[in-house]
Amino acid sequence: MRMTDLLYARAQMGLSLAFHIVFAAAGVALPVLMVLSDWKHRRTGDNDYRKLSEKLAKGTAILFAVGAVSGTVLSFELGLLWPEFMGRYGEVIGLPFSLEGVAFFTEAIFLGIYLYGRERVSPGLHLFSGVMVAVSGAASAFFVTLVNTFMNNPSGFTATPAGPTDVQPLVAMFSPGWQYQTAHVLLSCYQASAFAMAGIHAFILLKHPGAAFHKKALSVALPLACLTALLQPLVGDLSAKHVARSQPVKLAAMEGHFDTEVGAPLLLGGLPDVETRTVPGSIGVPKGLSILAFGDPNAEVKGLNDFPRDTWPPVAKVHVAFQVMVGTGSLMALLALVTLWRRWRGREWPHGKGLMRAWLFTGPLGLVALEAGWLVTEWGRQPWIVRGVMRTSEAVTPVPHLAAPFFTFTAVYLFLGVTVLFVLWRQVAATLPGAVDGKVTHAH
Repeated sequence: MRMTDLLYARAQMGLSLAFHIVFAAAGVALPVLMVLSDWKHRRTGDNDYRKLSEKLAKGTAILFAVGAVSGTVLSFELGLLWPEFMGRYGEVIGLPFSLEGVAFFTEAIFLGIYLYGRERVSPGLHLFSGVMVAVSGAASAFFVTLVNTFMNNPSGFTATPAGPTDVQPLVAMFSPGWQYQTAHVLLSCYQASAFAMAGIHAFILLKHPGAAFHKKALSVALPLACLTALLQPLVGDLSAKHVARSQPVKLAAMEGHFDTEVGAPLLLGGLPDVETRTVPGSIGVPKGLSILAFGDPNAEVKGLNDFPRDTWPPVAKVHVAFQVMVGTGSLMALLALVTLWRRWRGREWPHGKGLMRAWLFTGPLGLVALEAGWLVTEWGRQPWIVRGVMRTSEAVTPVPHLAAPFFTFTAVYLFLGVTVLFVLWRQVAATLPGAVDGKVTHAH
């Protein structure tokens, strides 16, 4: 495929989002784990929980800084790469962008109090500041997701050749399906971060089974990981049902569904072939798609062939990303059920090698599902930047030579990513048995 300026612009935006979303998700979830650790310290007096809350606070600060940088880059890219979109619809979706800015600054203020006020303010105010960091981080993600909801299901204006008129900012901010998409995104942030944290501590416990600090850290991560892993499929089902009603072409691409059918089967796996309009290698579950999309085994599900070819999303990409998201989500939900059953049987969070290996394996899957879900959302909306109103090709900047900023930012993100991983590893290394001043002794 020849890389046009449009593809370079999309690739740069996609790279920026893929990078930013990891740090943004952790920035939303780590404060919750931080507060839970702090609360456990206050309730039990166990200094391991205080140490954990301090480590999580430092991790939150590092990820907040990187998220602020990458988020600022995204803000510039919206204006520089997609000037027609921002110029035409900026007034329609400006409210959630503004509120996101307020949430961001609120989070920064309370994070400063939490980081530097532990011995300087009252214990109640200190814990409250941690709670506000968690609330502000969630609010920031909430408002940004509302913008994406608008792009998928635009409302709150009248479209005219000259641009939007009769703008209603509140209606636009809460476009149809906002409750499903925001809940899905927030849960994915908590799930991805809790699974990553559980995977890290499971890895250490496999090497050092008696490490009390890491057992306690795991006891903080596992409840959030299990809860979100079980809630996510339920919220995802509601979100998919909304997509079936409001974006049938997107649902058809997600499922590799070409022909309109009554009692449509659910296809598992496979790679759609748009030339033959088949899905080789897939396994069909009779009437499964009709049941999942509409709750009726005999419901009619529209196929891609009912829509103009130039309005199809990239079918193979959307289908594979959707399968990855659902597959990884199912594995995490299964592990959550097994862990909770073992917890109920044993009266404590299990630390056996078999289960630790399972958590180590699934540790990265939350982030994989998070990235795959965003790819489904973004690829599934194509070729529109605002669905049904403005095509992505109409919104891109006319400025040429977009390959240069793409490769420049790719190098910057690689450098930032490696640096952040190194700094975070130093934080983890300081908690290993035998560590001195953040370094692991030779014996370990």
